[in-house]
Parts: sequence; C-alpha cells; structure tokens
Amino acid sequence: MHILEESPIGRAKATIQGIVQGVGFRPFIYQLAQERQFKGYVANTAFGVDLEVEGSLSAIEDFLRDIELKKPPLAEITLFETVFLPLKSYQEFTIEESRSDTERFVLISPDVSICDDCLRELLDPSDRRYRYPFINCTNCGPRYTIIKDIPYDRDKTTMHVFKMCRTCDEEYRDPFNRRFHAQPNACWDCGPRVSLYDHKSDLVPCNDPINDPIKETVRLLKEGRILAIKGLGGFHLAADATRDQAVALLRRRKGREEKPFAIMSRDIESIKRYAYVTRDEERLLTSPRRPIVLLRKKEGHELSQEISPRNKNVGVMLPYTPLHYLIFQGDFLALVMTSGNMTEEPIVIDNQDAFERLSSIADYFLIHNRDICLRSDDSVLRVVDGVPRQMRRSRGYVPVPIFLKWEVEPILACGAELKNTICLTKGNCAFLSQHIGDLENLETVNFLKLTIEHLKRILEINPTIIAYDLHPGYQSTHFALEQKGVRLIGVQHHHAHIASCMAENGVEETVIGLSLDGTGYGLDGRIWGGEVLLCNLGDFERVCHFDYVPMPGGTAAIKEPWRMALSYLHHTYHRKLMDLDIDFLKSLDNNKVNVILKMMEKGINSPLTSSLGRLFDGIAALIGLRQRVKYEGQAAMELEMAIEENGDSFYPYEISEDDPNWILKHEPIIKGVVRDLKEGLSQGRISAKFHYTLRLCMYLNEFLFLQS
Repeated sequence: MHILEESPIGRAKATIQGIVQGVGFRPFIYQLAQERQFKGYVANTAFGVDLEVEGSLSAIEDFLRDIELKKPPLAEITLFETVFLPLKSYQEFTIEESRSDTERFVLISPDVSICDDCLRELLDPSDRRYRYPFINCTNCGPRYTIIKDIPYDRDKTTMHVFKMCRTCDEEYRDPFNRRFHAQPNACWDCGPRVSLYDHKSDLVPCNDPINDPIKETVRLLKEGRILAIKGLGGFHLAADATRDQAVALLRRRKGREEKPFAIMSRDIESIKRYAYVTRDEERLLTSPRRPIVLLRKKEGHELSQEISPRNKNVGVMLPYTPLHYLIFQGDFLALVMTSGNMTEEPIVIDNQDAFERLSSIADYFLIHNRDICLRSDDSVLRVVDGVPRQMRRSRGYVPVPIFLKWEVEPILACGAELKNTICLTKGNCAFLSQHIGDLENLETVNFLKLTIEHLKRILEINPTIIAYDLHPGYQSTHFALEQKGVRLIGVQHHHAHIASCMAENGVEETVIGLSLDGTGYGLDGRIWGGEVLLCNLGDFERVCHFDYVPMPGGTAAIKEPWRMALSYLHHTYHRKLMDLDIDFLKSLDNNKVNVILKMMEKGINSPLTSSLGRLFDGIAALIGLRQRVKYEGQAAMELEMAIEENGDSFYPYEISEDDPNWILKHEPIIKGVVRDLKEGLSQGRISAKFHYTLRLCMYLNEFLFLQS
C-alpha cells in the first residue's frame, strides 16, 4: 500500500468479501470508524461489503489492520482490497442501505448456536426476553435456513411476516447495539411463538402462553411421551434417552429398527456421565456449529440400550437453540433428537406437513410459526487422530464453501444416489449443499431439485457444466441428463471420490488414490468398490482392484450379507464349500444355499463386484455377526465394533499381476478366516486380523505400483 507523504488526510475505499453479512460486520466497521472520528460509509453489496473512510492516513492504516484482527466472531474474510483516492469530504460516517447489483456473489453465514450473551439474557428473569425461545443477535441464530434471497435483509427472510415492535426496531437500527441489523431480531411482543398440539392436530390449552407450552413439553417427555419439536432446520423427534420403553416405541413407530439415534445433553458434564470426551471432541461439541459428535460410550452408563444397539459409539450434540436450553431446564440427562421423518424420507420442515407425516410417530407437537425456508439436518463429525472428520456436512457448515487452489467454470455436480449432496462452483469456491439423503423416493428427489434451485439463486450461479455419476439408474443422473443448454460430463464414481479429495487439498499432480466403498458403476459395466486408481483431476487409470465375485440377488445381497459370505466361500472353495465344518453354513437353509449357488454358477441376477464394502459384509456374516442388515453399512460397522486388540497378527494375502491390472485376491484371506473359525478364535480377534490385513494390503498396493 503506497501512501503519499505530503497528504496526511486521505480517503480509502475497501472492498471486503467473505462471510461479512448478517454477522455484525457493518456495526463493527461503524464503531471502529466512530472511535477514530472518520467520515464515510459502509454498505452491504451483492458481493460483500464496501466501505470508504476519510481521515488521517496513519489512522486509516491502523483501522484497516483492526478490521482483520478484531472482526466479529462469525465473520470470515476471503478478499480485502483497498485503494486510496482523492477526498470527497464526507460530512459523517453512515451505514447505507444494502445494494443489489446485477451479478451477485456473497458468502452466507451458516446457522449457528445461541451465543453466550443471548443465553444469559434467556435465563435472566429481569431481561425482557426472559425465556423467549427465539432470542438471537448478530453473533448467533438462524441464517441459511431462513434466507430466501440476497442481500441478506429481513424482507428476504422468513422473518419478513413479523413486524418488529418499537423496542426491537430501535435495537435493529442502533449501530452500537448487538442486534443492529440482526435480521431474525424479535421478542415476546412481535416475534414468533411456540404452541403445543396433540397428534390429532388439536391445540393443547395453556394458561400462560409464555411458559406453559415448553413446561408442558418437559412434563410429557418425563412421562415417556414422544414429541415432534420444530427446530432450526427441521423437526426433531424427541424422547427421554434414559427410558427403554420410550426409545423402543420411537423405533417401532419411525421404522428405524436398529440404526443409532442421535442424542442431546444439556452440557459437557452430563455427556461425561455416559461417554468419554477428549479435549478435541469437547472443542467440537462446544463450537458455534454444534455438530453431532461420535463419542465412545462408557461402561455402565444410564442411557437406554436402545439408543445405539451393538455399537460402542453414540452420536451426541449440545443444545444450539434457545428452545433446546429451555427444554433442558427439565433436568434430563439426555434426549433422543433424531430427524423428524419416516425412515428414508427428508426431514419435515412445515407445520401442516408435520401433522400429516408424523402423527403416527409423535404423541405431541411443539411447533412455532417461523417458517423454515430450506431444511438442514444436523451435521455429524468424528475426531480421528485429533482431526475432525465430517461424516455428514449440513447445519452449521453449509453454505460455507471449500476454497479451491484454482478457479473453475460454473459447475453443478449432481452427486450419486446414497447420502446425496450436490456441489456448485463459482470462481475458486466449491459450495456443497446440506445433506440431501438417499434418492430412493419422490420426496427426496424433489428436495434435491429444490436445493439446486435455491443455491443457484442465492449464490447467483448459472452452471455451464453439469457433472453426473455414470450409473444409468441414479435419479441424480436422470436429472442431469434432462437439462438443456449445458455441457454434460459423466464422471466415474471412484474417480470422483479421489478427485474431490485432491481438490479439497489443492493437489494438482498425479496421485495414487484408494477408493474403497460399497457401490460404484465401473467403466466395464460391473460394480466397483475396491479400487486403486492412478489419478489426475481430469482422468484416471485403474491399476489395481479387489477380485470380482458375484452378488447373488443383486441388491438383495446388500441387505442379506449371508449371500456375500456364501459368494466368497464359493469363489474360494467352489462346490467343496459344502464340506466345510463351520457354524455359518450349518445356520443356512440347504435349499436356499443350493439356489444361490446355481444363481452364481449360471450368472443369473448375480452381477460381479470388486466392492470392499461387500467383503466387509461377507466377513461379518461368515463369523456370525450379522446375517441381515437393518440399515446401510450396519454389518461393516458391527465388524469394526467387534475388534479386539491382537498385536500385528494378519491373514495371508495375495496381489497378482493380471494385465492391465493388479488383482487383490480374496482366497487367502477367506481361507485364513475359515481356519480361525474352526480353531475357535473369537469374533473380535478375527475382526482385528481382517482389518490389519486390509491395511497391509493397501500399503503393498502402493509399494508394488511405485516399484513398477
């Protein structure tokens, strides 16, 4: 920055981009400018924030430094450009009205937890917002889930129907107030309210509308009732997590037989009563993003065994809305807080829709009249070696982009079928959507389309390229191929996995990539899933993969892992498998076994797969852990849960050269497992040996390729 020495007074114009709207950035600038008696203005634009200041040039330099050093807690600056210009002789410093330009590009803050200041006011009987369930300020509260358009002003949010009272309006207009231009600002006199209804949609009468709906909710939960509670990004289904009967009933009604439930506790001390919490996990739990964090359960805990059966972990989060904190004044150890939906459907966000879709699950409904513009499930993370790993990226993280090392054309990537997430790019930003779900029904497909259109609108992105998965049966692929006037690019599933890791980490050179999962459409028309690829961002070469085996019954083999166990045994022993003296074979119906064997031998409804996920399924079934699954990935998860430490013991394995690929053979591993079963080795020891073997296989894969 060059400053003319002969000009002690000057004007600086700054353009700032990043997360700088809806996070108290303009009042922060205003206060900095007032402290230095600067003249000029600050304004929201469709790209971020513009400001001009006039004053002493040395003071301006300090001012610009302080912007970056002292910015509000939720603000993130990605671009800060400054130029010095001739004086305009401003008379005062003002906050101007938001400007909407022809092209728009502004980063939007995600929904974040209630801040400490608002929490203190919420629980302070002398405060005018005492126990108000929608208390917020510029440092906390809803953002992405209430935004309809940008710039982020109240009339472009779902709060536009609530006219602020005089006191709230004064706060909103006061640059020195913590609620200056806090778009969801409201109070008891002018804002949203909660109401309690029964499962027949009849209002539950309350004598005192301020307190009773929440107090009655607490009472009902303590009775063991199931409640649908409208939150930030959708409805939760809630139940007392210490009551077996209530949790089991929720499972039956929701159609979620064994998949773990997420739970919420009031504070870290409560969580430590039933789970181990490391320092890194505590930091993640208490962050403003408030994700669900997977924790290790303690022995002898007080939680219902129905929360996460046959699983050593439990998914836990802390309260993140004022309503949550008010409910937890009921002194619960933990509440189930699972997505408000029937299994495999999108989370419910609309009140009337909730009554229609959740009345067979919930006994009562605690709802409110602030609309949710776009649903957003809770995010799920796990700390691995001190590093947070995202397993589901949604509330608290979306729509913050991943910043790329390079700029790209506007692209829409439509994602795959299971656990779908879409991505839009603009400049060097990759915007991942919230978790959409499995595209197995019309409701979720419609949610996919709604999310695409919403992000395109608020980010002002008009894609010129649409990327889609090569699988011809995926709904996301069908959607992409229906689009006109754009360039369509099919991407192989496992190349996409590796290329996304490369992009996120700024890697441009060729890499050896491991892509290990359950299902992906291969270039040879078979089902891939255990792949070693030589990759760059634009292309790949398949250099090694697990040997192909049949999936007898196709998708039925995913739901019934015993079929995969039989397939691996047949691939290893052929018809001699019937001579094996192991409990797994004794547990099967001989007629079913013969049918499956004939299906595989004749290639009837038995597509070939190299999937590592199917190998996990097969091993889990073979050692007696899981013959049928109740949710996707259950067999592999329980195989991991069974691990017992056993040093460095592993199974024999073989990687053979079969032009043009190396092939990782299953036979030595399967024979080793069968031998251990005959010798009575425990499930946990076998699981540990299997996992360690796979780890060695991957190291050997990389070594062989580098040597060749």
